[in-house]
Amino acid sequence: MRLKKRAPDFMLFLTVLMLLSVGLVMVFSASEYVTMVRYGDSFYFFKRQLLWALLGLAAMFFMMHFDYYRLKRWIGPIVCLGFILLLAVLMPVIGKEVNGSRRWIDLGFMDFAPAELVKICLIMFVAFGLSKKGEKIKSFKEGLLPYLMIMGLAAGMILLQPDLGTAVVLCGTIFIMFFAAGARIAHLGGLMGMGVLAVCAAIYLEPYRMQRFLAFLDPEKDPQGTGYHIIQSLYALGSGGLFGMGLGQSKQKFLYLPENHTDFIFAIVGEELGFIGASLVVLLFITFVWRGLKIAVTSPDPFGSLLAAGITSGIALQSLINMGVVTGSMPVTGVPLPFISYGGTSLLFTLMGIGIILNISKYTTPR
Repeated sequence: MRLKKRAPDFMLFLTVLMLLSVGLVMVFSASEYVTMVRYGDSFYFFKRQLLWALLGLAAMFFMMHFDYYRLKRWIGPIVCLGFILLLAVLMPVIGKEVNGSRRWIDLGFMDFAPAELVKICLIMFVAFGLSKKGEKIKSFKEGLLPYLMIMGLAAGMILLQPDLGTAVVLCGTIFIMFFAAGARIAHLGGLMGMGVLAVCAAIYLEPYRMQRFLAFLDPEKDPQGTGYHIIQSLYALGSGGLFGMGLGQSKQKFLYLPENHTDFIFAIVGEELGFIGASLVVLLFITFVWRGLKIAVTSPDPFGSLLAAGITSGIALQSLINMGVVTGSMPVTGVPLPFISYGGTSLLFTLMGIGIILNISKYTTPR
């Protein structure tokens, strides 16, 4: 039985607003030169990101006041819609190809990434299903297998785009939800081993991924080719030192560091704001994870608990992968930094997920 509603978690709300504010400032700082060269307008990406942030905030406030229990009746239709869009984006007449990847649908006024919708749809679907399993979660066939099949289908379609990073985030998030639901450690260990093998196979069978992996091991071997991203990113982080070069003073954003306003924006944060500034951003993400998991633990029902845990862990895992890539701790993969990187669809659905967590927090038990 759920308790009487109370105010949403203010610390989580404030943390998200701070991350979003940092993101808007850094998108402008990182992209001003590129957009001036390409479009003759240094505010080109900033204005679009600001618009998406406003739309995302509207979605967040809507979901904050939309009883998460009522989401259950919409789970089936939106999951079907997500798979239809994943199929549509692979079609040349519908999907938009950028740098060899077909991840977006061009709607004219915006580029829509179906994978972002599918991530939050599957989190809701799995949370709803697992919340009804009870002790059946201990059974691999009855508790885990149905959701593994749906997850595998979605991950496979995302890999065809190709987008290994998003597929890993999706599978990792569902894995954490299995753990939170009480699945057997033996089953989880087996799934982890299979997941590692699947990722290794995906890297080995795709030449460009294999090249990126080898560049991760030794970026200096091909400094002007596959190792270029990592080297320039480390240059940016190293140049920032303790206090940074100052906001807007990045040198790497002058067409040296590729994707400096999207996948590698954290390198610009480190260059301009230094170790202290980058650490504060990391601290904000840690605070977000703490509040999100606290809401999951104090949720009055299994559905709300798993839903909060899934959304929180998905954002945390994506942040960890992005920062790992930027710091040279992981091979390069195209995963944006939540709240910070430029990207409308990702920001919209991330903030929508935050709205759901804030709604769940209104029914939690105070501790």
